[in-house]
Amino acid sequence: MERLLRALFFGIATGLLGLCLTPLFFSLEENIGLEYLFSIRGKRYAPRDVIIISIDKNSAKKLNLPNDLEKWPRSLHAGLVDILTQKGAALIAFDVLFDEPRSPVDDNLFADSIKNANNVLLFESLDKETVPLTSEQGAYSGQLHAVTRNPPIPLFAKSAVAVASFVLPKVPVKVSQYWTFQTNAGGLPTLPMVALQVYALEFYDEFTHLLKKIDPAQGEKIRFHNQTALINDNALCKHIRAIRDIFQKDPSIANKMLAELRNSNLLSGEVKKKQVIKALIKNYQDPPSHFINFYGPPGSIPTISYSKVIAANQKKVIFKDKAVFVGVSEYLRPEQEDGFYTVFSQASGVDISGVEIAATAFANMLEDMHIKPLNLLYHLSFIFLGGMLLGFLSFYFSTFAAVISIILLSTLYLFFAQYQFNNFGNWYPLVIPLFFLSPVTIFSAFIRKYLEAHRERKNIKKAFGYYLPSRIVDQLVANKSEIIKTGEMVSGICLCTDAGQYTTLSESMKPDELGSYMNEYYETIFEPVVKSGGLISNIVGDAMLSIWADTDLEPALMNRACHTALDIVRNVNRFNNESTRLKLPIRIGLHSGQMMLGNIGAIDHYEYRPVGDVINSASRLEGLNKYMGTEILASAESLYQVDDFLVRNLGEFLVVGKSKPIMVYELICRKGDASKQQKELCTIFDEALNFYRNQSWNQAIAQFHNTAKIFGEDGPSRFYRILCEKYKKNSPGETWTGLVCLNSK
Repeated sequence: MERLLRALFFGIATGLLGLCLTPLFFSLEENIGLEYLFSIRGKRYAPRDVIIISIDKNSAKKLNLPNDLEKWPRSLHAGLVDILTQKGAALIAFDVLFDEPRSPVDDNLFADSIKNANNVLLFESLDKETVPLTSEQGAYSGQLHAVTRNPPIPLFAKSAVAVASFVLPKVPVKVSQYWTFQTNAGGLPTLPMVALQVYALEFYDEFTHLLKKIDPAQGEKIRFHNQTALINDNALCKHIRAIRDIFQKDPSIANKMLAELRNSNLLSGEVKKKQVIKALIKNYQDPPSHFINFYGPPGSIPTISYSKVIAANQKKVIFKDKAVFVGVSEYLRPEQEDGFYTVFSQASGVDISGVEIAATAFANMLEDMHIKPLNLLYHLSFIFLGGMLLGFLSFYFSTFAAVISIILLSTLYLFFAQYQFNNFGNWYPLVIPLFFLSPVTIFSAFIRKYLEAHRERKNIKKAFGYYLPSRIVDQLVANKSEIIKTGEMVSGICLCTDAGQYTTLSESMKPDELGSYMNEYYETIFEPVVKSGGLISNIVGDAMLSIWADTDLEPALMNRACHTALDIVRNVNRFNNESTRLKLPIRIGLHSGQMMLGNIGAIDHYEYRPVGDVINSASRLEGLNKYMGTEILASAESLYQVDDFLVRNLGEFLVVGKSKPIMVYELICRKGDASKQQKELCTIFDEALNFYRNQSWNQAIAQFHNTAKIFGEDGPSRFYRILCEKYKKNSPGETWTGLVCLNSK
């Protein structure tokens, strides 16, 4: 449950991150995401109702004309219009600016052809000007941004069915949108929008009839009472703006008209008519700008050279009922003058011409297939929910499952987005979901795996730290496969402890009580070992084994071990005094030498512990305390070059299981803490031990008796007094050296 809640929290955080980044990524979505969708989709077929006649250098060459379009005789354009009119073209749109008069004969000839065709749309340019504003008194100042129209010469403008502009940015701005109405120029309809209305004039009566069914007053308002007069007076653009105002003031009109168009039998079987009327309704209803749904690289819309039309070599080209766009289209040459940078601009420098973009916009409007991005609410919801799902997957599943799930989900989403784009023009966001959130959540899954592994290692180290030294734990965590092989030869000192009366104590307590009591006891004896840097190697019942090890046996190690032994005795005495239970007197043995420190065991059970004679010897010295009545016994090896303590020489012993004798000393206290009585005891005991070695049994017995009279009961003195009395009865022989042999632990 906790993991689920954390995954949900992380998912929500990821979704919110996507929302926060959305405003920053809008431009990237257009420049990268949209371009990616186009590149994957590739070329698609353009509607057959649209044809481009290209004014290109190849035509200039074949017609023996200059490359400069402005020097072409306008009688040539008149001939083109006449040919297209004869062929039944439904619309002729010139993406060429005729803003200066030329030869009067040619101009009049061209104007007559335009007027006779009654379907020619001419281009006008818009120039943006910044005019400074200052009052006469200088009280205020500012700037006015004005748009100036640059139409064709009046002779042509009056002859044309309409005049319209089509503003596009030049490089380095990438062209991705077009406008149906120029908002910064008073809402003027643009060339593609006017072209659609001209193309739809044939079906305009059905359009107004449909509107009258929804709103009779508005339908009567926009009906052409005299279509010829409307066109001849060049009032078509004003009429288009009036229709636009109706649809904008009451958006429900368009929806009702579309519903009526779908359900009505009025236009049943007339597919093209319904398509054109639907296109009119949609483009009066929609916002004034659209993203261009390019059909592919330059030349994707059917294009025929100007010279071929003029030379009457276009027999295979059908112009009847087509929308024909005429303009500069040097798409075969990188030196084109009218090219615009788009998603399909080629590395060679070839761009899509302005006339092809205009024709593309018109074709998009006609088939209702412009690029449709999600509205802002859906876009943000999509980003949030997608990010939430990706974040949840990355946190809830294992790293491998999360990565596979995120990749699979991202791939499915990419296929879905591409399908929607290819078939319906729907533009789903890619940059944030696929190029940012997916990598981020995959990366976070690996980060989570790393953090979990790090946390697991810390837990392992903490758990193993209760049993092993930190250095060995680090080795095990770093290379678990080598755990069994871990082992090294070291030199050090071993300290063995045992608690007297433990058996009696265990019989008198329940197991859980005994466990709790022994934990307190072990805390008492562990503290000095840990504090001095020793390793607690093993505990069994009431016994503890600890070591101080290094590559070389340094006096400092033995010094720390001796200090620790004294601190353990002090802590145990305090523990016994504070406890109301049976006392546990401590016994300690110290011995130094070489040992192997590593994993000992077999099959599936190993223990990290020291191995060597030094451990056995320390254990025997600990056991010797029972015979001697002492607390701490140390070998001569463990006291080598150690001068900080008061010790008493107890003689040489051959303990059970050993073949070599051990010189044994009692570790009494630190020299700074030694009393006069303790020092005198050591002196008298040393004299008594010399009598013992010299087999002066009576003198030795008398001297050991004196220690008891002076200092009270003394375990080593009592031990040797009994031993002297034994040897007094049965002499050990002249070769005897004072060695004490023990036959039991």
